[in-house]
Amino acid sequence: MLVTFTTDAFANIAMFGDNALDALKMMGHSTTVPGAIKAEDVPGALSRLKAATESGNTLTPTVNKNADEPVVSTAHRMQPLIDLLSAAAKTNSFVMWDRSTSLS
Repeated sequence: MLVTFTTDAFANIAMFGDNALDALKMMGHSTTVPGAIKAEDVPGALSRLKAATESGNTLTPTVNKNADEPVVSTAHRMQPLIDLLSAAAKTNSFVMWDRSTSLS
């Protein structure tokens, strides 16, 4: 499953389902898909996501399942969503997410 995050202030961000659900938990929201964050709640969600990624208090440990593949940190995976939330907070925009079936 892919989850796409949208806001009027930024390009859509698609994430793999497990990463998206972890992000929602780190933001202090339920893992219900679809869902939304009201504009006035975006700064708090952004703050919680940034705090979780900066402190390393992430929900799913990063595991290198294939020694030939580089390990991508949770903080790095969350950066596009942090950018989306930052843009939404600056423009007082809401954020929504829903399942998607493709990256296009």
